[in-house]
Amino acid sequence: MNQRLVLASSNAGKLREFNRLLVDFGFEVVPQAALGVVDAEETGLSFVENALLKARHASQITGLAALADDSGLVVDALGGQPGIYSARFAGQPTDDAANNAKLLAALQDLPAEQRTAHFYCCIVLLRYPTDPVPVIAEARWDGVILTTPQGQQGFGYDPLFYLPTQGCTAAELAASEKNRLSHRGQAFQRLRALLVA
Repeated sequence: MNQRLVLASSNAGKLREFNRLLVDFGFEVVPQAALGVVDAEETGLSFVENALLKARHASQITGLAALADDSGLVVDALGGQPGIYSARFAGQPTDDAANNAKLLAALQDLPAEQRTAHFYCCIVLLRYPTDPVPVIAEARWDGVILTTPQGQQGFGYDPLFYLPTQGCTAAELAASEKNRLSHRGQAFQRLRALLVA
């Protein structure tokens, strides 16, 4: 597939990850901002709905194939919050530090065994604006929420998201390792498998 693909995101951290993950997909990748597309309003009630809204919005405006993801942190002790509101958990404008502070406050005094969580990602690829059969790939990444941040890599909740299997947080992983292990990396691998099937 050698066609132009619009990335339906303005999140700088996501765009960096998308570009690394899409490097050998065979698309000419263009961020939506370069085509004058602003973020779609995320009015869905699930990750799948919001990913579809974002991809459809970018594809309709540009006429191009579009790729969008909706992802977030799902904390068991908070009944699934912040979930689809992960980026704006502490309100607008979005602020990683404020989101992390609100999360820590919400989990204050909870023991480690009750601080389980997972990152979830849904990626949607629309081949054209009215594509009735979008390609949808989903994945999750399990971890535990720490009481203090660790690490300088990544973005969002990465400094608080501890990976028992790795012995570090998502913010302490090298970019290549994070791309291999993360919810987004896993979803991309599933997307790749669906595209070549």
